[in-house]
Amino acid sequence: MGVSADKLRLLRRQAGTAVPEPKAAPPVASTPVPVTAAPPSANEPVFAWIEREVRHKPAQGTPSALPVPAIEPRRRGTDMDALRRLIGLRERAIPAAAAPVRRASARDRHLPGEEIAPGLHLVEAFLPQAIPAQPLSLAFARREDAVAPADLLFFDTETTGLAGGTGTRAFMIGAADWHQDAERGPGLRIRQLLMATMAAEAAMLDTFRGWLAPGTVLSSYNGRCYDAPLLKTRYRLSRRGDPLSALDHVDLLFPTRRRYRGTWENCRLATIERQLLQIVREDDLPGSQAPAAWLHYLRGGDAIDLRRVLAHNHQDVLTLAQLMLRLVAAEAQEASCQ
Repeated sequence: MGVSADKLRLLRRQAGTAVPEPKAAPPVASTPVPVTAAPPSANEPVFAWIEREVRHKPAQGTPSALPVPAIEPRRRGTDMDALRRLIGLRERAIPAAAAPVRRASARDRHLPGEEIAPGLHLVEAFLPQAIPAQPLSLAFARREDAVAPADLLFFDTETTGLAGGTGTRAFMIGAADWHQDAERGPGLRIRQLLMATMAAEAAMLDTFRGWLAPGTVLSSYNGRCYDAPLLKTRYRLSRRGDPLSALDHVDLLFPTRRRYRGTWENCRLATIERQLLQIVREDDLPGSQAPAAWLHYLRGGDAIDLRRVLAHNHQDVLTLAQLMLRLVAAEAQEASCQ
């Protein structure tokens, strides 16, 4: 390499070009050895170790020191807030039916009443009151006959859906009738059947059949178009005879509409309760939420809302009995004024 360089310089001199002599390398300044921080211990946070190591580096004014960018510790609170936001977005994206159900304790899953068959609960209540002494005229329903109070059975169902059809079933049947109890005397008896499992449907249908007699007169609120057809379908699908078709049925919805249409905003049962019967429900669970409450219980959730469904159904059949008496009295008063 040295020979080639000498030849090159000689050729350049001959050509008249000055070649500068190579400069000697500048003396190397002595560089102070930086103090190296000890490696992090097992229990020391990594960010604290980085800060300690940076503090042991030479100052920026030292000629041989290279600028070391300060490492800002990560803001863990900000990361946790972002993670919570992501979790919240995911939970809102999951439909309620697909969301996991927290397993409830035995106390939270308690259902009132007596388990009369596997998965079937019977809840009974008795309200002491006088039984109407005379047959109730059905003139308010544009009928010329009358019905004995003891023959009436007010009923209402809570179902797995509001659309009806063969895929919809009743998971609760409530019924009220005037009954002379041997120990408690006369009063309104309220009985409710609640399915705690899907397999209890047959037992529920058989039990409800036992509450019916050939002379029973059914009474409901829109039950002629919804509750009764649904129960008839369930009896047929379970290969049981239909006990409802042969019975008389007084639906209170239609005479209520004829008398009070235009008086209030609508003729829903809750509106009639509030405006006509002066009944105000407290902590009532709307009937539209009953399917979700029952499904929540079946999936292992608590029975809090399902107990509210029982209270809602209890008030429904109680209201039917009171509404029947009010319609009979209003028709009689109107007839006496003519």
